[in-house]
Amino acid sequence: MTGQRILMIVGDFGEDYEIMVPYQALQAVGHEVHAVCPGREGGETVKTAIHDFRGDQTYLEERGHDFELTHGFDEVAPADYDALVVPGGRAPEYLRGYDEVLDAVRHFFEADKPVASICHGPQILAAAGVLDGYEITAYPAVRPEVEAAGCSWADGVTTDGNLVTGQAWPDHPEWIAQFLDLLGTEIDHEATAATAD
Repeated sequence: MTGQRILMIVGDFGEDYEIMVPYQALQAVGHEVHAVCPGREGGETVKTAIHDFRGDQTYLEERGHDFELTHGFDEVAPADYDALVVPGGRAPEYLRGYDEVLDAVRHFFEADKPVASICHGPQILAAAGVLDGYEITAYPAVRPEVEAAGCSWADGVTTDGNLVTGQAWPDHPEWIAQFLDLLGTEIDHEATAATAD
């Protein structure tokens, strides 16, 4: 299959694994991923945060990496992309305040293009007003917010129509696999050649 062009919307203190892992995994199977942040240019960076689960009532946050953006937000047009990824972390809390972010998200839903969102990412989808009628999941603390946006809750990785959602980075294997299915990505596992004795 031909690789698809995928837009990823990120921001300062987005969750490190939820940005880095899908960014690299999607490229590894032949897709082209462009990472953008409003107010930043290609080549600039956003700071990520690592969220860990150690038995507390919520996640622990530590400083992650500097993640380099591929393009400026103003350089890209959502219509030029086949799919969208919206990672979690703290970034969605403020990214949902940008009209251009919400307009970009609405494009992918109006055009029925594949969208993958995880953890706090659905906060942006809720603010964009695109969740009505969907069954989704998110970080459990976001549940009241997404249900108020008109969706029903699922307690695990869920694909509903064009949307794949997960609760947090431990969901990556299933979340990314379901997104790849939605993209129509086929991965062929050929048998390993037997080694001569």
